[in-house]
Parts: sequence; C-alpha cells; structure tokens
Amino acid sequence: MTHSQLVEKAVRWLRHYRCGVVLSEQACVSGEMPDAIGWKRACHSVLVECKITRADFLADRTKPFRLKPEQGVGSERFYLTPASLVHAEELPLGWGLLEIRERRIEMVHASAKNLRSATGFRYEMNLLLASLARVQVRIEPQTITDFLKWKNRMAEYNRGSLPEGLTAAEDEANVFLEPELPC
Repeated sequence: MTHSQLVEKAVRWLRHYRCGVVLSEQACVSGEMPDAIGWKRACHSVLVECKITRADFLADRTKPFRLKPEQGVGSERFYLTPASLVHAEELPLGWGLLEIRERRIEMVHASAKNLRSATGFRYEMNLLLASLARVQVRIEPQTITDFLKWKNRMAEYNRGSLPEGLTAAEDEANVFLEPELPC
C-alpha cells in the first residue's frame, strides 16, 4: 500500500467518523501539512497522520509541531499505519492509533479529545481560510459568496421556488455552530 492510498483511506474514515468537512494534504502556516483532517460539530477537529514505514513514524517525532504539541492541529490526533507497525505505548501523549487490517481501519487506541490549543485552533483557521482562497481563485470571475449561494440561482431557474428535495439555506442546520455533545 502506498502513502497516497493510505491518505485516501484516512479521508474515508474521517467521513465515517462523522466529519462533515475533510481536507487532505493542505499546507498550514505552522509548517504542518496534515495527511487528513476533518471537522465535526462544534469545530471539533480530527487529525490523521499516515505512516507506511517505521522510519517515517520515528522521523515524525522530530517535527517542530510534534516537539511542541500545543502548536499542532487536531482536537483528536491519530496515526494510521499498517497493522503492528506501531505499538500504543510508543504514541505521543494523548494520540490514538488506527490500523489497516484486511482493507478495514480499526481503532486500536482512542485519542484524547482535547489536544488542540488556542494556537492550534488559529492554525486550523489559517488552513481553512487558505483552502477557501484556493477555491475562490478557481471559480473566478464569481466570488466565493456567489458560488455558495447556488440555491438562490436554483430558485431563480425554477421560477422562484427551490426544486423539490432542496432545503433553503436559512433552514439548513449548521452543526459546526452547535455546542459539543458530551461523550
């Protein structure tokens, strides 16, 4: 299995883990480039770092945001590896471990849920805003605001009402703004 294939699996796992927004391999101002990161309700973030080899896992420990974990992203943090590559006792404090076993991802060790600091949150915001800026460049000459108002255009095309099955933007739930549910 290649690193790219493992990242694809991490993205799918994050979606299954109920992350509504997922990014992969996007650069952050801190220098961190998460293999995959997703956000759930109440802006709770989940980081997945993919490691194919033991050497790659060991080298990861020396990165600046691993040496100073308060600079890292992710309320929850996981390594995703082939089975038996890493043992739970080797993980950084609070990190979880996911393993690929027969094409499935199994959670071997759960992550703490409160690993992100205020600094990490700012880095995540930078990551999201930089990603939105890249999207805006690709949809020119339209602005990102206009692009996101696609339902308004759908109503215009449909003589003033939304097509059946579409919910008006003002009626959509925004789970990212709802308070976090107790675990």
